[in-house]
Amino acid sequence: MVSVDADAVPEAAAPRRRRGTRRSAFRLLLTYLRPYRATMVAGGLLSFVGGLAALAQPLLAKRIVDTLGEHRSLLVPVLLLTGVLLGAALLSAAGTYLLGRAAESVVLTARQRLVHQMLRLRLGALDRLSPGDLLSRVVSDTTLLRSVSTYGLIQTVNAVFLLVGSLVLMGLLDLLLLGVTLAVLAVNMIALVVVVPRIRKATQRSQAAVGGVSTVLERSLGAFRTVKASGAEDRAIASVDDAAHTAWRRGLEVVRWTAIMEASAGLAVQASFLAVLAVGGARVTSGDLPVSSLIAFLLYLLLLSEPLTSLSNGVTQLQAGTAAVVRMRELHDLPAESVDGPSQPGSPAEAEPASIAFDQVWFRYRSDDDDSPWVHQGLTFELPPGGVTAVVGPSGTGKSTIFSLLLRFYEPADGTITVDGRDIRVWPLPELRAVIGYVEQDAPILGGTLVDNLRLAAPDASGDELDEVVRVTRLEGVLARLPDGRDSSIGSRGMTLSGGERQRIAIARALLSRPRILLLDEATSQLDGDNERAMRDLMTDVGRTTTVLVVAHRLSSVVTADRIFVMEDGRVRCHGTHDELLASDDFYRGLASTQLLLSGAEPSR
Repeated sequence: MVSVDADAVPEAAAPRRRRGTRRSAFRLLLTYLRPYRATMVAGGLLSFVGGLAALAQPLLAKRIVDTLGEHRSLLVPVLLLTGVLLGAALLSAAGTYLLGRAAESVVLTARQRLVHQMLRLRLGALDRLSPGDLLSRVVSDTTLLRSVSTYGLIQTVNAVFLLVGSLVLMGLLDLLLLGVTLAVLAVNMIALVVVVPRIRKATQRSQAAVGGVSTVLERSLGAFRTVKASGAEDRAIASVDDAAHTAWRRGLEVVRWTAIMEASAGLAVQASFLAVLAVGGARVTSGDLPVSSLIAFLLYLLLLSEPLTSLSNGVTQLQAGTAAVVRMRELHDLPAESVDGPSQPGSPAEAEPASIAFDQVWFRYRSDDDDSPWVHQGLTFELPPGGVTAVVGPSGTGKSTIFSLLLRFYEPADGTITVDGRDIRVWPLPELRAVIGYVEQDAPILGGTLVDNLRLAAPDASGDELDEVVRVTRLEGVLARLPDGRDSSIGSRGMTLSGGERQRIAIARALLSRPRILLLDEATSQLDGDNERAMRDLMTDVGRTTTVLVVAHRLSSVVTADRIFVMEDGRVRCHGTHDELLASDDFYRGLASTQLLLSGAEPSR
């Protein structure tokens, strides 16, 4: 058997992977451009025709000089030159507008597709990414497509044609001077080949550094109150400053190589001009070249700077755009949830409580790491439709993970999860999540108005339904305090509300969608005693028409549950009512004696 060095394989394959990544990124760029190709072609053609009109100017200038030598009227040549100048300007302006319009549309399309992909990502993929970096890809990277859609593609192609056209006309005027020009321009092409790859790499590093700034800033703003309370503003500022300086240094790399590119292009034209002036002047003196031809040739040489600069800028923008698209491609390649799926005929559509069953479910968060710990180890339990079921146990036993698996945020490594006897893997995701109401542990609130938050899962809820859910969750006091009632803005992340108010809004939001299953993850942890007792009564009422599953650390909130499952080491240790478990299980009795007494409630015997 031939042994293979595992480390050598990726090293050897790295160039192929990079080429494959660039090709894949270029294909993605073309998909962004395709819907607007007609507008881009029209804009490119107008710009190209405007450029062709500009190429006629030196020939018309030569005609004016010849006319002067022949002592004839200059009226017609001057009018013709004026018309060509105006026409070229108008055509170029129209082409620039169309290209700019297409470029803005490309940016819009790219942002829409990235947002669609981002919000469809699997939770496991999102867990490993920074929100700040994701935002940078949507906002900053897509902006580079604006330039690549104009300079990077159309203008580069136009520059090549105009460059070739200029050189052909220069050759018709004088082949020797053309040879001198090409010899000097060859130096610029060598610089182009050397500098282009460095621009691409520097741009990729620069965009990644910009994402780093967003990441650090998002982390500080996300914990703004904690940062202030900890007196850590200076350290937070220092972290952002470090990230900003890194982005600055990376940006300077791009600026440095871009400056070299532009300087080489400008230097090539200037050196060509001097060389042509010297050689051409000698040929005029010897009588081998008319002075009008030398003037026309020099004008073409000056015009040559525009397509050379456009070509230089176009290549730079194309490299920057390709680097940005590579980062966008990485986001597109992340695993996303499928919103479609096989639908089972005859599935219950009525809003009745649903049954839940876990059968030998094994799960760990890092499925690609054999050394990562198992969260669930053969988890098995069944819940009948309706009633209130509580899941209790020490931290880290996989209580909240049950909810994540039910909602298919993650997929188990083994085992089966069913709702109404139907494997959740055959439920289309929208259908599955439509029957489940979910209240997260930290009860996140979206920026906007109170009614926007309440209607998040039920956009068509009526005013009467809103009033009812406000009443049962005791939100009347919050409405009375807000200046515009339920149409009031509640600030970014609901920071103007207390923790208990945010929890009650989250519960109201879940109830408004009339779910068949209601998942409450520590949903009463920030409620005071009166509101906790009211919420306990509410759960009992809801349990008559909905299957309520509650994860709780505070046993005082679940002592009246119809059944309690006790988790230990990723499995259900035992289950029963509060009184049954107090009488039969020492582990539960220890939890109850500690937590219920700390919360001020005496466990019943």
